[in-house]
Amino acid sequence: MRSVRRAPAGVVVAALLAGGCARPPVVPVSPAPATLREAAGPLLIGVAVNAPTAAGGDTLSAALVRRHFNAVTPENVFKWEWVHPRPGVFDFAAADQLVAFAERNGQVVIGHVLVWHQQTPRWVFQDASGAPVSRDTLLDRMREHIQTVVGHFRGRVLGWDVVNEAVDDEGNLRRTPWLSIIGEDFIARAFVYAHQADPNAELYYNDYSVENAPKRQGILALVRRLMASGVPITGVGIQGHDHLDWPTVAQEDSTIAAFAALGLKVPITELDLDVLPRPDERTGAELGDTARARAALDPYRAGLPDSMQQAVARRWGELFGVFLRYPWIVSRVTIWGVTDRTSWKNDFPVRGRTNYPLLFDRSGRPKPAFDAVLRALQRPGAAP
Repeated sequence: MRSVRRAPAGVVVAALLAGGCARPPVVPVSPAPATLREAAGPLLIGVAVNAPTAAGGDTLSAALVRRHFNAVTPENVFKWEWVHPRPGVFDFAAADQLVAFAERNGQVVIGHVLVWHQQTPRWVFQDASGAPVSRDTLLDRMREHIQTVVGHFRGRVLGWDVVNEAVDDEGNLRRTPWLSIIGEDFIARAFVYAHQADPNAELYYNDYSVENAPKRQGILALVRRLMASGVPITGVGIQGHDHLDWPTVAQEDSTIAAFAALGLKVPITELDLDVLPRPDERTGAELGDTARARAALDPYRAGLPDSMQQAVARRWGELFGVFLRYPWIVSRVTIWGVTDRTSWKNDFPVRGRTNYPLLFDRSGRPKPAFDAVLRALQRPGAAP
């Protein structure tokens, strides 16, 4: 049944005076948006999609992705270990399947990730004897990988996370094989190679805990050096692996503003909200960080209490309130996963926990957090 809006009282009075028994006119009202993608307007509202979802094995997640999101980031299938597992061997089967899935659904694709110290096969950095390769050899391998992968999807991928997590928590360049073998210019060269392969693609630097001042300052310094050298960088992705108590609204706002001041886009690239106790003071997403399981770190195995559901919903609304203050700067917000059941946060940094970091529960039902985000999208510019 179509909803209606009654005419203002003045219109009703005029109609009665004119015709005595005339009925007040009825004005049709468009229904409020029921999906995230309908409510998002120009904002890209994205989601990380795994291989089973794109392949049709997880029909529940696939239906949610089709209904609610207008952008897709591959959770794993674009990473080096998937598409380039052995020297000279490229396997695009799963990646092609994901891009086709997105195109059928009218969604844009974000490429994740070209250069990273994780999920990159060891052969990339080693010769046949297992010794580190030379600088020239590693540059050749990096160029071949980037230009083959980006070239394969040229014109079909909106933007690429070119370099991922190259700065440590103190704001220094992370000591990885990329840095130790090539040197600092591996970052600039990666962007140049990607731009050569697809001059129209957006190119991002992507990292976590950017809201912490030392790391933010280090990334700002890196980006300024890249821009001063004419490196084609479009934006800085803030991953957004957040907690109930971190980052603060002020930290989030000042971080976005700092990169926006450089004329860059600031997509939120991997947003989830960890509701479980932290085993220590770390707030990052370094895959090597692990902690021993204990009951105190897994308090909600039987379900999340309503009071906590409401606290989580308020926090999601608060975060989106910040993002929406920066239209066109925060050009995209990507949720890192579809349902709580398949989120990586169930296993990080403590394996086997029951976490609640996303907008849909383990059965695919929208949570109060979903409603909070939908309300925020429908009221852009409103205070959180």
